[in-house]
Amino acid sequence: MPALDGGRMNISEAYDYLVRARRDLWAMLERVPDEVLSRPLLSGERFHCIKDLVFHVAVTEDFWLQEEILREQPVRQTIPALKDTPGGPIYAGFPVETLLDYWGLVEKCTLAYLPTVTDDELKRIVSVHDRPGKRYTVDGLLWNLIIHEARHVAQVSVLLRTQGIAPPFLDLLNYLPIA
Repeated sequence: MPALDGGRMNISEAYDYLVRARRDLWAMLERVPDEVLSRPLLSGERFHCIKDLVFHVAVTEDFWLQEEILREQPVRQTIPALKDTPGGPIYAGFPVETLLDYWGLVEKCTLAYLPTVTDDELKRIVSVHDRPGKRYTVDGLLWNLIIHEARHVAQVSVLLRTQGIAPPFLDLLNYLPIA
């Protein structure tokens, strides 16, 4: 359950909220008909369907944690079906279970990393591979992951609503204890 650390939520507690909200989202996505998850609902260059967004959230966390913060091989490279896939609007044909299993493996890596994070680790500066000259603190990158996911999960929720499907109630209030 999220708590406040010096007046603010800390990264591990915020991530714990995401994990618990994911369980509700994932359970919902597994019940949604595949044609809805694969339907082209967006006309953008990178995302056309809900599955594209699901992959994007997982691969972004994988990239920032594994490649940039830890400088390790991304989890995606260990999954034959996803290993050589580019980003973009190509995931409509993938089973949602494949995408959710990948997201679960990424989550597992993040959950293994977070307990090791010290104040010095949060202050560590990371030079980003795909943004020459850009440097960020680990703290900033981890908060970026959390906010990035919340934004795209909200987008998935809106897309589900446009298809007549009520998304799960994922507000933080749903996961806080009642005082």
